[in-house]
Amino acid sequence: MRGCLVSHWGMPSRSVWGLTPRQSIEMECTRRGTAGVVAGCVELLSRRDADDALIFAIGGPAARGVLGGGQQYWLRVWAARALLYAWDERARRAVLDALADEAWRVREMAAKVAARRLLGEALAAVAELRHDPVARVRRAAERATVILTAAGA
Repeated sequence: MRGCLVSHWGMPSRSVWGLTPRQSIEMECTRRGTAGVVAGCVELLSRRDADDALIFAIGGPAARGVLGGGQQYWLRVWAARALLYAWDERARRAVLDALADEAWRVREMAAKVAARRLLGEALAAVAELRHDPVARVRRAAERATVILTAAGA
């Protein structure tokens, strides 16, 4: 599947700037192309740099704090979340690697992406995450395991 897609992981919440993450990412896909958004997300998930405009598009106003020296793992969380809405196969490896990230929020979001994108090769890793010390990761991993198993992954 290619293109900007809708996530079914819950109700979107409006940010203080009036856009949901989905809306902001879809706008960025229109501006720079889905391939450009995905490429930047892969860079961030791989702990490399991306341009500030992409970081603001995927992170919203909170990006200011992170770019100013805040908790850098948020860049990886936002990059993974963006892959719920924008996708191409070049992101596959980065998502699989993110399932083992030391930041629990990254693992949680990577499990959601693995399920949304039906990444069958993630099944063993998400099944293992059902034993993660963080409850939110365990819940995301359980949902991903069910989805991937049902899809025949």
